[in-house]
Amino acid sequence: MSAPDRHLDPHRIGTALDGPAHPPPPDPSVESEYQRIFRRNRDWVASLTRTDPEFFARRAAEQRPTFLFIGCSDSRVPAELLTGAQPGEMFVHRNIANLAPHADVNLLSVLHYAVDALRVKAVVVCGHYGCGGVRAAMSPEPHGFVDHWLGGVRDVMRLHQAELEQLEPGPNGPRERRLVELNAAEQARRIRRAPVVQAAWARGQALSIHAMVYDLSDGILHDLGGSHGHDMRRDIQDRGWLREVEGREHAERDRGSVELAQH
Repeated sequence: MSAPDRHLDPHRIGTALDGPAHPPPPDPSVESEYQRIFRRNRDWVASLTRTDPEFFARRAAEQRPTFLFIGCSDSRVPAELLTGAQPGEMFVHRNIANLAPHADVNLLSVLHYAVDALRVKAVVVCGHYGCGGVRAAMSPEPHGFVDHWLGGVRDVMRLHQAELEQLEPGPNGPRERRLVELNAAEQARRIRRAPVVQAAWARGQALSIHAMVYDLSDGILHDLGGSHGHDMRRDIQDRGWLREVEGREHAERDRGSVELAQH
């Protein structure tokens, strides 16, 4: 056994030796908010079944969503609410800054299930102005473990550096807003390049890929254009930067695993 590291936090060492830490006493305000979830749920169920008593019974049997929605984890961007979708209409995956890295098994599993099993008709990548992940990626300050994840946004910054440098910087300024748009568009291109999507198009499956941006300030969705389906494929296999990015993603994931093990 190696000698103890003098830089280790003695409190953390004690916790590790004594067993798991115990939570502090519950915050009454949080407990009240938690109970409100159930009250709102009952109200929501009542509002739907009042006019359609079989609403939930029909959806319990199976799901047939039209869309796979890939969005940001930001609490202000609820996919079903901002699109007006009903339960069963949209399959949803969310992460910080709505990224689609080719090394993310979670995303790839969702995409595979949506395309192959659910046979969704469209995949939507939705960014949003004021995205904290995009803003953090633009900042030179360190942000801890999330910096590994935000490498995907920084790749988009490098790809479009010349354009972005012409725009005014600042929180929610033109440069940041443009990067939000470019990021959503580039993630949609990655989805188009995914093997499961390429295989679906090869067998003639109808599947379109879209990119859009949500504006927190007014609640409006904006289509970024460039939507592509099985009859409008874009050949981006020769994009060398994508292959380089994928290599960095694998390296970052491995490095992050080592850091977690060390902590």
